[in-house]
Amino acid sequence: MISEGKSKNLHFRGNALILFKMKRKVTLEDWKRKDHFEFFSKFEEPFHGICVDVDCTETYFEAKRLGVSFFLKYLHKSLTAANAIEAFRYRIIENEVFVFDVINASPTIPRPDGTFGFSYINYYPEFEKFVEFAAREIDRVTHTPGLDPATSGENVIHYSSLPWLKFTSLSHARSFSFPDSAPKISFGKMTEERGRKIMPMSVHAHHGLVDGYDVGLYVDEFQKLLNNS
Repeated sequence: MISEGKSKNLHFRGNALILFKMKRKVTLEDWKRKDHFEFFSKFEEPFHGICVDVDCTETYFEAKRLGVSFFLKYLHKSLTAANAIEAFRYRIIENEVFVFDVINASPTIPRPDGTFGFSYINYYPEFEKFVEFAAREIDRVTHTPGLDPATSGENVIHYSSLPWLKFTSLSHARSFSFPDSAPKISFGKMTEERGRKIMPMSVHAHHGLVDGYDVGLYVDEFQKLLNNS
C-alpha cells in the first residue's frame, strides 16, 4: 500500500534543474512485495541482470527522417516505457521504499578527451521538450570536468551506451556499501540482421523492487514504442 503523503523538492545538477521529485512512501506491512523486499535487501549483491536484443529499425529511420539524435530518440522511448512500469519507479531511501511519480535519466556522456561524465536529463512526455533540455545538459557535461554521481534513492535510471560493442552479457562496477536502488540500463552496438536494425541492451535492477516479470513488461513496452515511428 502507498501512503497519501507526498514530498517535492527541486535541486540543481550543475546548471540543470532536476524536476518532478514527487514521491509516496510505500507501507511495507501492506505491500505485496514485503517478503521479497526484506529477503533480497539482505543480499550483498541484490541486483539481477538480463540482456536482450531489441529491434530499433523503425526508430532509427524515424530519427534519420526527423534529423534528430538516434540516441535521444531511443533514450526517450526507454524512459517512457520505464515510467509506465511502477516497479521501475521504486527507490529505497534510508531503508524505506518510495514510489516516484516520474523517473528521469542519468546517462553517461562521452567527452572529446575520451572520458565521460554523468548527466541528469529530465523526462518530458513531449519529445521536443525532452530534446531541448537534453541538448543543454549534454553540452554542459561535455564542457565541464568531473563526474557528479547520483545520490542514493534519486529518481533516475542510470543509463550507458556502448556503441562500439555488441555484447551478450554485461556487469557493472558497484560499491556494495553504497545503498543503491536505481535500475541500470545499457545499450550496445547496433547491427543489421536480415535487413533489421538490432541492438543489444541490458537491464540491471534491485531484486527487492523489481522481478524478471517486471523487466519483461518494460522490454515489451519499450519494443512497442520502438516499433511506432
